[in-house]
Amino acid sequence: MTRRSVIGAVAAMTVAVFGAGTAQAQGALELNKPGVLSVATEAAFPPFSLLTPQGQVDGIEIRLFKEISKRLGLTYEPVILKWESTLVGLLAGQFDVMGTTMDVTEARQKQILYSDGWIESGAVVLVRQGSDIKKPADIKGKVIGALAASTYISASEPLGPTEIKAYKSEPEAYQDLINRNIEGVVTDQVAAAYAIKTAKLPLEITPGYVTQVQKGWGFQKARPNLAKAVNKALADMQADGTYAKIMTDMIGIVPKPEKPFRSNF
Repeated sequence: MTRRSVIGAVAAMTVAVFGAGTAQAQGALELNKPGVLSVATEAAFPPFSLLTPQGQVDGIEIRLFKEISKRLGLTYEPVILKWESTLVGLLAGQFDVMGTTMDVTEARQKQILYSDGWIESGAVVLVRQGSDIKKPADIKGKVIGALAASTYISASEPLGPTEIKAYKSEPEAYQDLINRNIEGVVTDQVAAAYAIKTAKLPLEITPGYVTQVQKGWGFQKARPNLAKAVNKALADMQADGTYAKIMTDMIGIVPKPEKPFRSNF
């Protein structure tokens, strides 16, 4: 065999080995489609997820997952769904990751596998400017709103509102609040601050938290390798400053958990 033939044979073997390794690595990630990371998003919960005027998805979770996909050598594919359909869709295997902003709860841990906690925030009460509601406890006896199928509803119940209206999207709840159909909206602090700033809403956040929690992304329990890979990419992004840059560009703060929740593999 000539030297050129030997080199060619070695090169072919190298390509075959590394090609197989890549395929095996992506296969080990329990993806629905090879080379593609399909991620559920609402595209209706700024600043976490939204649609730009050009119809493109954007937001904190979108930018994070685009970077995570890049680091995993995958193509990012958003799957836009209503919030109340995302958990059902995940369990049915309609996509790889539930990338919607979701509180880490014991009840959900029985159904799904969480990523490590990627952000720490809290539920607050959003009210009209000049409202007599000055703290969360003041919603007692009032009609308030919250996102349907969210933890904000159960978190609000102990405070004693007379009614908690469930909304399909945050913007619908905000508009009802502005229109005086409800007296407050219990929602995420980061989302509320972003909405007030960007849309110039005549609303304000009352001091104090209803709850303070970490948020994680959801995976089917049968996809631990994918969850581990996403966790690794997230940790690398936090270490090299990419996470901080994305957060600062979007909301001006870096809400990285001080003691992050860890996946229970």
